[in-house]
Amino acid sequence: MELSKRVVAELFGTFWLVLGGCGSAVLAANFAGPVHGLGIGFVGVSLAFGLTVLTMAFAIGHISGCHLNPAVSVGLTVAGRFPARDLVPYIAAQVIGAILGALVLSLIASGKPGFDLAASGFASNGYGERSPGHYSLAAAFICEVVMTGFFLFVILGATDKRAPAGFAPIAIGLCLTLIHLISIPVTNTSVNPARSTGPALFVGGAAVDQLWMFWVAPILGAVIAGVIYPLIAESGSGNAQEMALD
Repeated sequence: MELSKRVVAELFGTFWLVLGGCGSAVLAANFAGPVHGLGIGFVGVSLAFGLTVLTMAFAIGHISGCHLNPAVSVGLTVAGRFPARDLVPYIAAQVIGAILGALVLSLIASGKPGFDLAASGFASNGYGERSPGHYSLAAAFICEVVMTGFFLFVILGATDKRAPAGFAPIAIGLCLTLIHLISIPVTNTSVNPARSTGPALFVGGAAVDQLWMFWVAPILGAVIAGVIYPLIAESGSGNAQEMALD
């Protein structure tokens, strides 16, 4: 598949991840409608993020590999599953898609009277005072490294040529759901630098100041997994040209 088509697929996929995942947090998590308790809560948000990846994996996995995440692209490169020459175009497409997703979400959310984008947090990530549970920088950093590492580990295992065919999107989507169930209270869950960048740019201030952590920690976790998995898997885990969900 041509690189131009693959990066467009990554842009659309990451757009959907932010609009669907962050959108569920901004629009539906605490919704108080005519029926009391109609909001989906953080369990629903966790499921929404998993569903965005699952649906896009089936939609574009055969086109781009459905990375939707700079950390995943870096981790796959380290593991020998993705060519380094395509890394920058993929990351650029992912970040642009995330920003566009956040833009559309801001336009929708602003249609509600009294909505304050900055005050709402806009599903941005954070530590310390910006952490939902007020977790420290150290705790947040460890959480993001470990969660991203296991996410990449599951991706590598589920897409191994020896794994059952056709089930990778389900395993990866459920893994992301589980990660959110664990870490929303800590950082509002990133494990994805592009997903963090989109909302942060619209919130500004401290969200942008803390954004560095949501690039460094996820990429570090993915690199660790990208080194460890091939050591465990030995041969048969794919070649340098293989995409995430081939």
